[in-house]
Amino acid sequence: MKILVINGVNLNMVGIREPELYGKSDFKALVNTVKGEGKRLGIKVTHYQSNSEGDICTKIQKAYDKYDGIVINAGAYTHTSIAILDALKAVGIPTVEVHLTDIYTREEFRHKSYISLYAEKVIAGKGFDGYKEALKYFIDKGAC
Repeated sequence: MKILVINGVNLNMVGIREPELYGKSDFKALVNTVKGEGKRLGIKVTHYQSNSEGDICTKIQKAYDKYDGIVINAGAYTHTSIAILDALKAVGIPTVEVHLTDIYTREEFRHKSYISLYAEKVIAGKGFDGYKEALKYFIDKGAC
């Protein structure tokens, strides 16, 4: 099974940005956590991070017919990007949306997720463990 993990805008600043919300562990620790869980589950995980909406769309498009699933935390693009939603719909790859914090208990503008209009599952507020849960979802679902 091959899963593409996409982290969007500002996720590379985890551990620096608002540690009271996102924790003190850095982005490298996040990547290592997901890699470790992938290995444990027997999933080939590819990581990608970009602060550019267009680059994220291009990565999703290039995933067509290459990945069994996508785990995406688009950061703030979650609440603004119809383009990322359209890219996900175009490739038709099963997708799980992940957020480190619970976006539904934060500012009102964060409650709207365009990505959730396509994602099969949304995991919010579980920190790094949300990514682990997303990978396990694909195993439980039998995506491959």
